[in-house]
Amino acid sequence: MSQQSERRDEAETPERLRSREVTDGPERAPHRAMFRAMGFDDTDLDSPMVGVANPAADITPCNVHLDDVADAATDGIDDAGGMPIEFGTITISDAISMGTEGMKASLISRELIADSVELVSFGERMDALVTVAGCDKNLPGMMMAAIRTDLPTVFCYGGSILPGEHEGRDVTVQDVFEGVGTYAQGDMSRDELDDLERNACPGAGSCGGMFTANTMASISEAIGLAPLGSASPLAESDEREAVAREAGEVVLDAVEADRKPSDILTRASFENAIALQVALGGSTNGVLHLLAMAAEAGVELDIDTFDEISQRTPKIANLQPGGTRVMEDLHEIGGVPVVIRRLVEGGYMDGDAMTVTGRTISEELAELDLPADDEIDADFLRPVADPFDEEGAIRILKGNLAPEGAVLKVTSDDELRQEGTVRVFEGEENAMEYVQKGHVESGDVVCIRNEGPRGGPGMREMLGVTSAVAGQGHADDVALLTDGRFSGATRGFSIGHIAPEAAADGPIAALQDGDTVSIDVDERRLDVDLSDEEIESRLAERDRPEPNYTTGVLAKYGATFGSAANGAVTNPGVKRE
Repeated sequence: MSQQSERRDEAETPERLRSREVTDGPERAPHRAMFRAMGFDDTDLDSPMVGVANPAADITPCNVHLDDVADAATDGIDDAGGMPIEFGTITISDAISMGTEGMKASLISRELIADSVELVSFGERMDALVTVAGCDKNLPGMMMAAIRTDLPTVFCYGGSILPGEHEGRDVTVQDVFEGVGTYAQGDMSRDELDDLERNACPGAGSCGGMFTANTMASISEAIGLAPLGSASPLAESDEREAVAREAGEVVLDAVEADRKPSDILTRASFENAIALQVALGGSTNGVLHLLAMAAEAGVELDIDTFDEISQRTPKIANLQPGGTRVMEDLHEIGGVPVVIRRLVEGGYMDGDAMTVTGRTISEELAELDLPADDEIDADFLRPVADPFDEEGAIRILKGNLAPEGAVLKVTSDDELRQEGTVRVFEGEENAMEYVQKGHVESGDVVCIRNEGPRGGPGMREMLGVTSAVAGQGHADDVALLTDGRFSGATRGFSIGHIAPEAAADGPIAALQDGDTVSIDVDERRLDVDLSDEEIESRLAERDRPEPNYTTGVLAKYGATFGSAANGAVTNPGVKRE
């Protein structure tokens, strides 16, 4: 018997390193034989087993480069004394599936990613995780998996794409979506749209604005699951590789300290995440995903908290979709930490909250080599004393049309009050056709229903519709309502996540063409000019649509989704209704 084998047989098995269940003792010789077939040696088998969850795929630029990111994380784990084991999971390209039936798979992919990472790490008895993410639902899915497994975990974002260039200005895929509406209106030629298409996305990385991926990457820093400064380095850069390598090193320190997500995630850390979201003007999808993450973590959080924090937190950044700047611009002035520093110093974030490094946010800020605050000269980032808006970007509206709430991101300075007759559409396609034919006019209210978590199923994002409206010049004077979602790239008067959804007999199912809907963002109201009795009567008399899918994965997850007001979770152990 070799000394290595003798040491493995006689050593006490640390209870918290559960990989010993498959690597220690003579009875595990078959298990070790399988590992040796993959090139692992005695040193590896005596080290903490760290899974590297990698959703690399050739179906989206957000993920096409993630093998390189995962390789750098693997090198960091190996250099720090761990046993890295990479495994794959799925992704759905939100931008490519947008406007099609395939978009119904997007939110389901969040759940499948969390499920698959949880299953692999559980089944293979892993000790820790580095979770890599690119496209939108990768990010909350990976963070939810970390919370469920409660293994020492470092979240590692794949990074943002560079902006493209069109006619001397920076552009992103948002501009292409809006270009479709402008072309339909007759205000853009087919050749110009074609040129925009060919230049908007110059390489690998997630969409460049403060859309869902960059919002959730920023949140990963504020909530403590990723090191500060890790969100903004571009996808195709040496800095991104360094971030991934650092993630591999930090996770071994977390294993040594037995530092788990449950030691990091508190009510304060979730409030920090919300404060950053609303100060940055982040995606409305952050509401859905943070609610789901809190539910998984057992942290009390409700949709009203977003409005409470938004009311007391200034909006200090102006990035796409409301502004013109992108993540690259933020990175050039110090990245997300410069925003966090302003919020901490202003009393809007709790600097004593713990992070994955074992240091608090304030301690991490002190470790970073950031430019002095008075040296930062950027037209898209303001001090908390001179914000773009005294309130954050997220508003939660309630009323007889949305008793459990609805979500709006404010992206302009226009008066946010509107009253008008509603035009109701049963699903996205009919609404898109109506908009593309140029039928919308100032003051219109367009309702798209049966697109909720269960009704869709999958709560489609509808960037095609909102962009077409914006491209026709109606971003701020045509209201769109849905029980589905609007994309992180959406701007304008777009109110989503209306709950209860139509499929759950929410009041949105009682709307009829010609009803008068009133929206008052300052008062946080969303109402229809109907009595409670009339709403109840219409709901009782209506013909409920049959499920769109009765077999397969869409039927399975569609039947288990909870309310958007609680994060649209499917985990039966957490609050769903």
